[in-house]
Amino acid sequence: MSTAYLFDVDGTLTPSRQSMDPKFRIWFCEFMSENAVYLVTGSDYEKTVEQLGVTITENVKAVYNCSGNDVWVGGKNIHTNNWQLPEEMHNFLSERLADSEFSLRTGLHFEHRPGMVNFSIVGRNATMDERKLYVEYDTHTNERDKIAKEFNELFGDTVVATAGGETGLDIYPVGKDKAQIISDFSYYDSIVFFGDRCDPKGNDYTLSQAVTALSERGSYYNVKGWKDTWNILEEIA
Repeated sequence: MSTAYLFDVDGTLTPSRQSMDPKFRIWFCEFMSENAVYLVTGSDYEKTVEQLGVTITENVKAVYNCSGNDVWVGGKNIHTNNWQLPEEMHNFLSERLADSEFSLRTGLHFEHRPGMVNFSIVGRNATMDERKLYVEYDTHTNERDKIAKEFNELFGDTVVATAGGETGLDIYPVGKDKAQIISDFSYYDSIVFFGDRCDPKGNDYTLSQAVTALSERGSYYNVKGWKDTWNILEEIA
């Protein structure tokens, strides 16, 4: 029985928001030629192509962008969820943006994607150095987790917020997170998922649990970065 390999992108196949390592890209393309590979990321398709390249994005079995709310196969869009963030939730997040003690603002604090929104205190326009400043701040304050907890206490019956990537929160309707893609697989499939945020507060958690719940043939790896992913793949593939 062949195995389906599912991969998060940021922090799993690439450094966060950066391009794939050239040597790993060559190795991964060879791996793809012999295995069924799927991508499952919170980012949009354009950003995924920018990070991984056309050869990978158009030759995997499917690219589940925006946590599975925007699906691409062979470079063609086959499904899009057009959900929009309700005004009261937007207002709540705007208040947290105004109240944050992290003073640096770079713009694009709300990035509306198919079926979800990415919210960032520092902003999606931040440079890598500016992102690092926020990562250091968030590591000490747990600001993202606190905002997500408060958001979920208020709105969690219908919409959920989870930590996504290094600086943002992924926000989507209940049931429309990464775990939704498991419906494309069956009990009889052997599945291995790689993600860097499989902890209960991360945006890979629900899919990691769905993979193992589907059948005894499902497993996942909570990796520490793309080098960790590569090392594991060389051992198990």
